[in-house]
Parts: sequence; structure tokens; C-alpha cells
Amino acid sequence: MIMKRFNHRIKLLFIVAFAFIFSFSTKAQQFRPNTEIGILLGTSYYLGDLNTTHFNQPLPAAGLIIRKNIDKRFAYKAEVMYLNIQSDERKSEDTIAKNRGLHFKSPIYELSGQVEFNFLPYQPGNPLYTWTPYVYTGVSLFHFNPQAEDSIGSWVDLQELGTEGQGTTEYPNKEKYSLIQYAIAIGGGFKIAVNPSFNIILEYGARKTFTDYLDDVSTIYPGGGVTGMTSEAIYMSDPSGSHKKDEQRGSTKVANDWYSFVGITLSFKLNNNTKGCDY
Repeated sequence: MIMKRFNHRIKLLFIVAFAFIFSFSTKAQQFRPNTEIGILLGTSYYLGDLNTTHFNQPLPAAGLIIRKNIDKRFAYKAEVMYLNIQSDERKSEDTIAKNRGLHFKSPIYELSGQVEFNFLPYQPGNPLYTWTPYVYTGVSLFHFNPQAEDSIGSWVDLQELGTEGQGTTEYPNKEKYSLIQYAIAIGGGFKIAVNPSFNIILEYGARKTFTDYLDDVSTIYPGGGVTGMTSEAIYMSDPSGSHKKDEQRGSTKVANDWYSFVGITLSFKLNNNTKGCDY
């Protein structure tokens, strides 16, 4: 009888110990909200009147990212980016484009806020959840400034010239476009947890803007006799001088420009000073 009671108590002790260990292990694997900071390096390009091909004429892009992981599926992200876009029809093999002969380049400075969704549970430090594809959406505020080379090879700002007659009495309904715009941010990629505090993230991002003037091209040629246009503005509007007044200069389709980028982010978890077990 005494031996049976002893064995029973031993069994109870093992059960309690096992339950404690299991509870502790489960708690250790629970997700703790954390913050990351990352550096993005990549390339950027644009789609618009002077370019309709993805990844054509890319230029360097870089960004600084702060990400708040709230659980295994969702994260908030703030992003500051520097991108570059360009296109040059002077080098085009297309006869119509080469005859138009327009070109531009522009830096883009962007600030955006986004929400990310992981398709798979993601938890760096947990061997079960070390990778996932993801998507995101959000809103971006950006500044751009299209420039082109004048007749002597100097790069000049195009917006202030009014190359499509903006700001002239002949086109009173045309106002100069703003160099500060907003866009819808969409994108996605792939996250890989190298260790509990370091992630490698591959990303493709696109920005749907609400302007058709990233490249300073949208509507028609104003011609050479518009009152209020300088000789420089007339030249920059039509470098070849072969187009008539009100002839189509931009695309006949009503579509705003896009800019996009592809890059790799090195992201590091910050010390959140949380007590207890971390993963």
C-alpha cells in the first residue's frame, strides 16, 4: 500500500513537472512584438509616356526602413527612400520615339507608411517559422523634379519652364504641376530569418501616382508662337522642332505614371528591453 502511494505520488510529480516544462516551452515560443531597422539597396525605374517597358533604364535606389512586427502575420512599416528614374528617346530604335527625341531624369524622395501581411507565420528565432512570402500596401508622399539637357548640354528643371504651355494666356486651364505628390504603395517579396536578430528581405515595390508628369510629358505640343513661353521652353518642348501646335506629345491614353523598384533589405532586430524569455 505504501509503495502504491509512493508510485502514485511519483507519477503526479512527473505529470506536474512535464506540464510545467511544456507550459514554459510554449510561453518561450510565444511571439513578442519587436522592432527592426533595415537598409534597402536596389534599382528603380518608371513607366509613363517615355517608357512602357518594365525594368528599362534602371538607376540606383536606396532606403531606410523601420518595421514593427506585431505578430507572426502582420507588421507596420515606415520607409524613407531615395530613387532615380530616367528615359532617353534619343537612343531609341523606335522611329516615332526617336523623332520626338525627348528625354529626362529625376530623383524621387519618398516617405511612406505601409501594412505588411505574411502568407506564412514568421518568427525569427523559431525554427518552424524562418521564411515567408509577403505583400504590403500603404500610402507614399514623394517629391520629384524632372530635368533634361538643353541645347548646350546643361541640365535644366522642366516644371518651371511649362513645356506644354502651362502658365500661359493661350492655355489658361493648364496649371504647372506640383512637384510634391502622393501615391498608393503596393508590393511584396520574400523574408528569410538568418538568425533571431537578422533578416534578409527581397522586395519588389510599385507606386501608383496621381500625376502624368513624372517625365514632364502628358498632352500636346504648344507650338513655337505661344505668348509667355521662353525660347528655352519651346526648345525643351520640341527639340527636333518638327511638331505642329496641338499635335499629340504624350500618350493618347489617359493614364498616370508609375515608378517601381526592386531591392534587397538587410534588417536587424532592435533590443526592445523585454523581460523574460525571448523566443
